[in-house]
Amino acid sequence: MSSTITIRLSRELKEKMRRHPRPWSEELRAYIEERVWTLELVEAIDEIEARAETRRVPDSTPLIREDRRR
Repeated sequence: MSSTITIRLSRELKEKMRRHPRPWSEELRAYIEERVWTLELVEAIDEIEARAETRRVPDSTPLIREDRRR
């Protein structure tokens, strides 16, 4: 199922678009899909980083030295 959205453009911009015939709806749809995907990716990265913060070892040097002594 799909939905329709409406945007308001200035007359000047609409005239410029008319001078450059393109499949504007397809281009806008592709841009919106890419932008939403990017925002979701940033959101996922932020969530992963937040979870990783709680798992970080403050300083790994003592752990490495201990392993080398074994």
